[in-house]
Amino acid sequence: MNTITLEDLTKKLQNAPASVLEKIWGYADALLEKKQSFELSEEQKKHLKKQNDVPLEECLDADKVFENLKSKHGL
Repeated sequence: MNTITLEDLTKKLQNAPASVLEKIWGYADALLEKKQSFELSEEQKKHLKKQNDVPLEECLDADKVFENLKSKHGL
């Protein structure tokens, strides 16, 4: 891979729309962030607690779902 300088990046992005710059900014933040953990929102916590009451017979096998997605979408 070639070395990319800040000048190269600036040239490439100088005419980019604001929406693209915002996405790149967020991506850069995520890449540079040192924090490894995250906090679930209260809504996410409630959703997970509701799942505890789901009978195992109603649950889907993650491996089977993944295989179905791969075959269906050619992944």
